[in-house]
Amino acid sequence: MLSVVLVEPEGPANIGMVARTMKNFGFSRLVLVSPNLTDESYTYAVHARDILEKAVIVDTFDKALELFDLTVGTTGKPGRRFIPYRAPLYPWELRETLKDYTGEIGLFFGRESIGLTNSELEKFDFIVTIPTSENYPVMNLAQAVAVILYELSKARPEPLSESLKPATREEKEALVKIWIRLLEVLDYPKDEERREVFVKIFRKAIGKAFLYGREVHTLIGPLRKAVKKLEEC
Repeated sequence: MLSVVLVEPEGPANIGMVARTMKNFGFSRLVLVSPNLTDESYTYAVHARDILEKAVIVDTFDKALELFDLTVGTTGKPGRRFIPYRAPLYPWELRETLKDYTGEIGLFFGRESIGLTNSELEKFDFIVTIPTSENYPVMNLAQAVAVILYELSKARPEPLSESLKPATREEKEALVKIWIRLLEVLDYPKDEERREVFVKIFRKAIGKAFLYGREVHTLIGPLRKAVKKLEEC
């Protein structure tokens, strides 16, 4: 699981915009280190106020580091020689690096004015940088968060279309109920105990089958129509 960590964010509005950006890309875990959190933050969060309400707040950078199994720092400094011990990754390289990792990941962003310090950057497992123009390499905080989260979101599997979603327990039970109703209308079998066996076998068969929701509704349709026709007779 990935959390976005803002280290001593200076602008209340930026905190809200980061929360909004996180929700845009399907991320919900936010950690704030000594934040300047105000009503303005919630105003700028718009529909992502819940992310701010659930945010974990700590008072030091080191306490934030302790929350994660793997940490990633961000830097706006150009060039791949900025950290002599480790060349910074680009966002798409970070995506490939993290795609199979299942531990707790902290993605750290620094202060709007100075970013993360050199001593802080040295403590991370990885460093990521966004390639920008050398004329103006430093990005707005929320924009930087958006670029990196967009790349990381590409690693997620595509959402299933409605036709390929597995049938829910409720959908399967609806199919069983229409089967029960059909047996009642047919008055078959006449022995109620045998009829219960028919229902149990049908329910067990449906439970074992890997059915899509669309398939279940396709089966329910004609069975419901058959029940209606029989009732009219």
